[in-house]
Amino acid sequence: MSVNPQLDQLARPMRDLRISVTDRCNFRCTYCMPKEIFGDDYAFMPKEQLLSFEEITRAAKVYASLGVRKIRLTGGEPLLRRGLPELIRMLAAIPGIDDIGLTTNGLLLGGQAESLYHAGLHRVNVSLDALDPERFGRINGRGIQPSVIIANMERARSIGFEVRVNMVVQKGLNDQEIVPMAALFKKLGITLCFIEFMDVGNDNGWRMQQVMTKRDIFERLGGDAKLTPVSPRYPGEVSKRYRYRDGEGEVCFISSVSEAFCSSCTRVRLSSDGKMYSCLFASKGFDLRSLLRSGASDEQLLTAIRGVWEKREDRYSEERTEQTAMSRKKIGMSYIGG
Repeated sequence: MSVNPQLDQLARPMRDLRISVTDRCNFRCTYCMPKEIFGDDYAFMPKEQLLSFEEITRAAKVYASLGVRKIRLTGGEPLLRRGLPELIRMLAAIPGIDDIGLTTNGLLLGGQAESLYHAGLHRVNVSLDALDPERFGRINGRGIQPSVIIANMERARSIGFEVRVNMVVQKGLNDQEIVPMAALFKKLGITLCFIEFMDVGNDNGWRMQQVMTKRDIFERLGGDAKLTPVSPRYPGEVSKRYRYRDGEGEVCFISSVSEAFCSSCTRVRLSSDGKMYSCLFASKGFDLRSLLRSGASDEQLLTAIRGVWEKREDRYSEERTEQTAMSRKKIGMSYIGG
C-alpha cells in the first residue's frame, strides 16, 4: 500500500479522519438535532446499516496508508454506541495513527471514562453551551443541567483525560454566557473553544445575523489586552489558539464563517453507515460500505478512496453566502459527524 500523503486538487493532504459511529443522540440541541424535527418517534438507522467495528477498522487502516494520522470519533453521540472501548483498542493498534480523540456531549462520560481511557482514548472534547441551568436545558432540549456535564468532565480529568470544552455561540441565545464560561474554565485549567454557529445541514434555521464572529467573541473577552495568539501546533490546525496574558490557560476559536480555513483543511469524514465525505458541508458522499461488504480487496478500497480525494475541490466556507446557505442541500450534522 501507498505511504505517501494523498493530495487533493488544492494540494491539501489527507491527515484527519472523522468517524461517526452512530446517528443517535440523547440530546436535541437546537443547532444540530432540533426536537421539532428529531422527535421521539424519529427513525434512526437500524443496526445492520451501521458499519461494524471490523469494517471501521479496516477502512481506517486504508486511510492511514494514504496519510491519515489522527482519528476523531463522533456521532450523533458516540458514547451511545455499545462496546466503544473495543473499537478504540482496534484503532489504536493501526500503524501510523498517532492520535485518537472523541467529541461528546458528556452525559455518559463519567460512567464510561475509565474503560475508554484504558482502551487507549486519552483526549475528549465536551460540548457545553451555557452555565445557566435554564438556558442550557433549553439548548440541549432535554433539560440536562450543566453541573452534570461539568462533574463528568472532572471525573474524566481525574482518570487522566485531556479535556477541552466546545461552545457553539449564537447571538441572542447564549452570547451572554461567553464571559462566565471563559472565567470558569480558566479557573479549572480547561481550554474553552468558541465555535461560530455554522450552517451544517438544513435543519437548524441558520441565519448570518445569528453568528457571533470570532472577532465579536474575542473583543467580549477583552481583546488584545487580555489574549495573545499562540502558534499552530501542526499544519492544518483548525482552531486558532490564544493564551491569557496573565499566563493562566488558553482559549481557542473555530471560525468557519468569518475566517474560513478551507485552504488548509485536511479532514475526511466517514459516516456511521459507511459513506465518505470530503467536506462538513457536503451534499453527497461516496458509498464505501458497499465496497466493504462486496468482497473488495484493500487495494480496491485504497483506489476508491484515493480517487475521491484526488478530485476534491471543496471550499464551501470560502464561497458561502446567506443564499447558498439556505438553498444548498447539505448532510445533517448528526449524520456526518461534527
